Amino acid sequence: MSDILERIIAVKREEVRAAQRSAPLDELRLAASSRDLRDFVGALRAKHAAGAAAVIAEVKKASPSKGVLREHFVPADIARSYEKGGAACLSVLTDVQFFQGSAAYLEAARAACSLPVLRKDFIVDPYQVVEARAMGADAILLIAAALSLDEMQELEALAHSLGLAVLVEVHDRAELTQALTLKTPLIGINNRNLRTFETSLDTTLGMLDALPDDRIVVTESGILARADVERMRANGVHTFLVGEAFMRADEPGAALSQMFF
Repeated sequence: MSDILERIIAVKREEVRAAQRSAPLDELRLAASSRDLRDFVGALRAKHAAGAAAVIAEVKKASPSKGVLREHFVPADIARSYEKGGAACLSVLTDVQFFQGSAAYLEAARAACSLPVLRKDFIVDPYQVVEARAMGADAILLIAAALSLDEMQELEALAHSLGLAVLVEVHDRAELTQALTLKTPLIGINNRNLRTFETSLDTTLGMLDALPDDRIVVTESGILARADVERMRANGVHTFLVGEAFMRADEPGAALSQMFF
């Protein structure tokens, strides 16, 4: 685990303890039970069936490595723009300290469109899974670099029991081997090195031979131009999680449409 990831996980565990004091788990479960669900995996597969790329478009204000990506940040407007531009799903950062995200951003984005939404955060505790459902998420992210296999299996089982889809993110073959023991069809391959923060699309391409046909490969990070999309699709990768390239555009959805369609 990289130093930055270790720091983030330590902060997350403190945040969970504080949240549990202010909103007990039973309260969250009650809130979660009143939320509707949208079919995250189904939305991706519908794009594939139509012969199109399936884009998980990210609503992301800032990152630790790049700072603020978008000064005028209105999640509802961004969500509507993405939907108009052809996105299959949304990914919304809810981490506050490192990415300047918020649960309120996810709620606003989801309310403004009909797309399923992934809670993009560092999930390390079952409390956060119920919390994700309560805030309106349709899917959660599990990062293999931050969790043991037992933890991933526990968190996935809870997510599925609540109706949430799970995107499990890997960075290398060792993590991929563990991820493939999970039940989720969604395997995210992050092209960003967690230690150097450099990106290389070869990270995704170099692992494709180990992916069974029943899994959906989601390539993450480093998709910056149409040529990147064409290279991935030529190699059979048709699902993309993209944020930074769109967040810097005046009209995120138009930038998405130009890159993919």
